Amino acid sequence: MGLARVALRLGVVSALLLGGVASALLAARVSAGATTTPTTAAAVSTLVTSPASSVLEISGHGWGHGLGLSQWGAYGYARHGFTYDEILGHYYSGTTLGPAPVSTVRVLLAVGKRASLSSPGEWSVSDALGTKVTLAPGSVSLAPKRLLASHPELRPPLTFTGEQPLVVGGKPYRGKIAVSSDGTQVQVVDLVGLEGYLKGVVPSEMPSDWSPEALKAQAVAARSYALANLTKGRSFDLYGDTRSQVYGGVNAESPSASAAVEATKGQVVLAGGKVADTLFFSTSGGRTASAVDSTSVGVPYLVSVADPYDALSPYHAWGPVLLDAARVARKLKLAAPILALQVGNGTDGRAKTVTVVSTDESQVTLTGSQVRDELDLRSTWFRPAVLQLLPAARTMTYGGASSLHGRSSDAGPVSLEAKAAGLDWAPAGDLTLGANGAFSTIVRPQVTTQYRLARGSVRIGLTRLSVAPRIAAQVNATGAEGAIAPAVAGATVALQQQSGAGWTVVASTITDASGAWSIRESLEPGRYRIRCAPRHGLAPGVSVALPLP
Repeated sequence: MGLARVALRLGVVSALLLGGVASALLAARVSAGATTTPTTAAAVSTLVTSPASSVLEISGHGWGHGLGLSQWGAYGYARHGFTYDEILGHYYSGTTLGPAPVSTVRVLLAVGKRASLSSPGEWSVSDALGTKVTLAPGSVSLAPKRLLASHPELRPPLTFTGEQPLVVGGKPYRGKIAVSSDGTQVQVVDLVGLEGYLKGVVPSEMPSDWSPEALKAQAVAARSYALANLTKGRSFDLYGDTRSQVYGGVNAESPSASAAVEATKGQVVLAGGKVADTLFFSTSGGRTASAVDSTSVGVPYLVSVADPYDALSPYHAWGPVLLDAARVARKLKLAAPILALQVGNGTDGRAKTVTVVSTDESQVTLTGSQVRDELDLRSTWFRPAVLQLLPAARTMTYGGASSLHGRSSDAGPVSLEAKAAGLDWAPAGDLTLGANGAFSTIVRPQVTTQYRLARGSVRIGLTRLSVAPRIAAQVNATGAEGAIAPAVAGATVALQQQSGAGWTVVASTITDASGAWSIRESLEPGRYRIRCAPRHGLAPGVSVALPLP
């Protein structure tokens, strides 16, 4: 189960009688080393923005399902001098170490219309009847109807062996390669020793340059997890990908990871005499999860434990993540916009249930795991809030005011920022929240201005208020005159006459330094108006209609 893995695979678990003192020993050592201050990940101050008017803001801790061994936590423990057996005893409470019950596994490498195998040296193939054929170095192609066209006499399934690792799909693998067909697809399985399998797994699941004791803990956890999750009723035991564990073959191997596998050869985690389902994941965020809270199935060795040394992880704390609340509502099949999310936490601090409340007072309750999957979050340890800044009227007249409305569902402090035309973003005042988290504020922009909601590093809800000039004007038979506010010199002023449903320009001029303008033109009776486009951060504006008898 890789560092970025999001799927939780518990398999079949049962209540077990447990023994062992490793977790107690480790707890004592943690207490004794309590004065040690773990290094924390660097804080990120980059602004996170969304132009959506209603946003779901989520921050949290950790990456992964949270059950069992925290890989970053194990790395931290190893750096603080703990041994692999102590690390395992801490994350899998009450367990012991013992011998693995099997030494060989069958790993599914590929299923498809065709498959390609090759060997750099001499190799051989045997069929179901025991017939053996020696093959020259090179490659063979396998198809569903006739597995090996060059040797049609061979009865499937076929088993390929060589003195050097055989190559499947361009990657070398240890062990023997078994190939079978159901008539439509070719299946390729690696028959490999358990330790050889782990040499291709451990460096795929944990960085090879990590501390030796962390790699050893990973090796034992991976060995145990594999044996606790063997498939049933299939022609293979394990998948070669995240459905079991990532198995990279020879190309993935590294000296340090192989050394960890060899140092722990044949060791597995036992609970009640059986191989434990040793789930593992990337980062706990400071405390692992409880199986009973996460899955409603109690597993004595998968309980929530403190994880003080995973602070080195870049995923120890994450967020804020901003999601368009309207899109989330559609994804969750809600009929109305989201008003708030109410989280019911388990004993491990993670979201056990999440009730999504809509503006029409309807609601839906999901599990924390469902929300994590639906919203593609890193973990179920999260804190959500709904931030909202409703769009304002598009255009207003200079000198007037407009209202901005919104909400902070968790009543956290929020403020307003403004960006006037030609300027940068600047604070525009704190917002006072009502009992339900709602706010309303009056703004009086002098030029066209954008507004957004601010909280910490979050900026949401881009709304724009266009400001048009206030136009004073009068008309008579000899022309028109007036002024605009604010005073802008050189602004184009057009005198328009109503013509049917539209307006036709009769004459134009520009404003002087005081914003005044004058047009001398013989006018016929009708309806007139003034249109002014001053620029300088102001939108075009028009006066009221001016009748000329």
